[in-house]
Amino acid sequence: MYSMTIFENLLIILLVSTSQRLRSPMYFFLGHLALSDIFQVSNVVPKMLDVIIKEGSIISFVGCTTQFYLYGVSVSAACFLLTAMSYDRYLAICRPLHYISMMSVKLRYTLIISSWGLSFMLVLITLVLVCGLDFCRSNAINHFFCDLAPLLELSCSDTTPVSIDIIVHSVFIVLLPFLFIIITYVHIFITIFGISSTSGRQKTFSTCSSHLVVVSTYYGSMLIIYMVPYRGHSVPVNKFISLLYIVLTPLLNPVIYCLRNQEIQSSVIVYLKVCSKKTVL
Repeated sequence: MYSMTIFENLLIILLVSTSQRLRSPMYFFLGHLALSDIFQVSNVVPKMLDVIIKEGSIISFVGCTTQFYLYGVSVSAACFLLTAMSYDRYLAICRPLHYISMMSVKLRYTLIISSWGLSFMLVLITLVLVCGLDFCRSNAINHFFCDLAPLLELSCSDTTPVSIDIIVHSVFIVLLPFLFIIITYVHIFITIFGISSTSGRQKTFSTCSSHLVVVSTYYGSMLIIYMVPYRGHSVPVNKFISLLYIVLTPLLNPVIYCLRNQEIQSSVIVYLKVCSKKTVL
């Protein structure tokens, strides 16, 4: 699954970077979403495999906090990128005549830089607070990676500042972007239902259906695991939900977009034909 995830997302990045068919802003954002997925699984899965094979593993404190920081950055970046993609779909469907002028190259790069920059800065605040805690209860993390909740379980310090920080960051990183996506899709659905022909409605909906499926899966699991208190559900359930958005979501994202998007399918076919010709030569 890890190898397939890396291959699929690298293929998406390659296609978006080289194919003339995939020059629209939507695919520009999709390429960065694929990059965040690679970033996420490569940070967590190799160590997780080591834990599974050895039935437990050792990680240094620096390694653990580094994994936590990089994981937080990749998850936050994915949330912001999905929000940028929903705004792109809103402009394309609800403001089609102004789409090209509004979704300019400058705005695209502003959204991308803001997504990554905010992720690095916001998670850094949490990292500083975590590094200031004392850990004396145990040195065994009951999880397959260094997530925040299991780390706080090991601390004998007052974790209230970290908890407050997480609530605030959850609002800015998860809740507000999710509400923004809901609002954009309310406007999108109103516009779609206003189209007179059935074929027109289906064609318009197909341009955003892949993004809607990915958002539902990703934010659904995120809201369950981070907006519900850690003690509110069992550790096995916590691990299972973590697996859902750490492993399955990056694996399925390229599949969802490829199955629902004719332009990506055509680009894959053209790329495979070019590769086969080069192999024959």
